[in-house]
Amino acid sequence: MPDRIEAGTLLCVVASSGGKVNLQKANPEHLVSIIHKLEDSGCTIETGKDWIHLEAPKRLTNIEIKTMPYPGFPTDMQSVLAGMLTTAKGTSIVIENIFENRYKYVNELRKMGAKMTVEGKICVIKGTRKLYGAKVNATDLRGGACLVLAGVIAKGKTEISNAKYILRGYENLDKKLNSLGAKIELKEI
Repeated sequence: MPDRIEAGTLLCVVASSGGKVNLQKANPEHLVSIIHKLEDSGCTIETGKDWIHLEAPKRLTNIEIKTMPYPGFPTDMQSVLAGMLTTAKGTSIVIENIFENRYKYVNELRKMGAKMTVEGKICVIKGTRKLYGAKVNATDLRGGACLVLAGVIAKGKTEISNAKYILRGYENLDKKLNSLGAKIELKEI
């Protein structure tokens, strides 16, 4: 079975960079809530039995996300989508209803220029035009994936420490993103 979180992450990276992609071997039925949020943010999406085509606008628009048990919006995609929204037009709201302490990545994104505030289970994201490369720290798997996304769209070089968290949940993420035009170099861990 295809990994819906990996597929969703790839879609969000492409959406945040204003690109387009044909994602093969992905089951759109497992990604319905993610696809809807990407469409709400301005992406055009077509699907087939085992593929997804996404075309992003130059700049995404603000949305609201509420994590819920399946088939609702997955908590494992919350940080990645929040990272995507750091450069969207307007103010986006993320409400984490599943896990506490899911916002550890926010302080790291702030180092890159993100305008985010957290109060309890709510994160408010005021979209900015650009993120800037910085030295950041992955504190968990999904927050680390969010930092990879931010690094891909940031101006300048981003260095992520504790990449081990990211690597345990994504197979060859660096190679997959590089094949889409990113410039990621994985150093020895």
